[in-house]
Amino acid sequence: MAAPLLIVGLGNPGPRYANTRHNVGHLVIAELAKRCGARLTRHKSGALAAEARLGTGPGGVPGPRAVLAIPNSFMNVSGRTTSALLTFYGASVEDLLVIHDDLDLAPHTLRLKRGGGEGGHNGLKSISQALSSREYARLRIGIGRPPGRQDPADYVLRDFPGAERSEWAVTIQESADALEDVAREGFAAAQMRLHSA
Repeated sequence: MAAPLLIVGLGNPGPRYANTRHNVGHLVIAELAKRCGARLTRHKSGALAAEARLGTGPGGVPGPRAVLAIPNSFMNVSGRTTSALLTFYGASVEDLLVIHDDLDLAPHTLRLKRGGGEGGHNGLKSISQALSSREYARLRIGIGRPPGRQDPADYVLRDFPGAERSEWAVTIQESADALEDVAREGFAAAQMRLHSA
């Protein structure tokens, strides 16, 4: 049997970080799990994970098989868990898609890309190091740069301002839509659709 699409949402564990910009990866995984009625449970890899069928195919049949996962560790050591998940599911770097926040994109901008650098993102650095590869797919979720002289670390770990929460809820929905497209249509077709929207 072919390996499933493995979707890993980056973030930090615990309620303190739950609604911060750095945790958009977790929020998208939670939305995908809700859509397909899956429950994230503790996995031997050190993640919270669920096997799911993403989206719906022709005639309303359940979509392709995927694994949704959140490393149950801090962002800067995400690689160990991600590597263990790939091993457990017999998956390769080509089967992996990582969701992460991106300071270099304007807020609410979504971009699918495969490979490339880490842009100073500690979660991506950890994954690239653990896998000895940067050739995995990513969904980049733009959070923009901090205002004025605010420290980027403080900015990414601060809760979403109340006025922005409804806008972020829409972005999380759109991110989940894009990932359902990846599962159903393949990466290149989903990338073209997202970037031409």
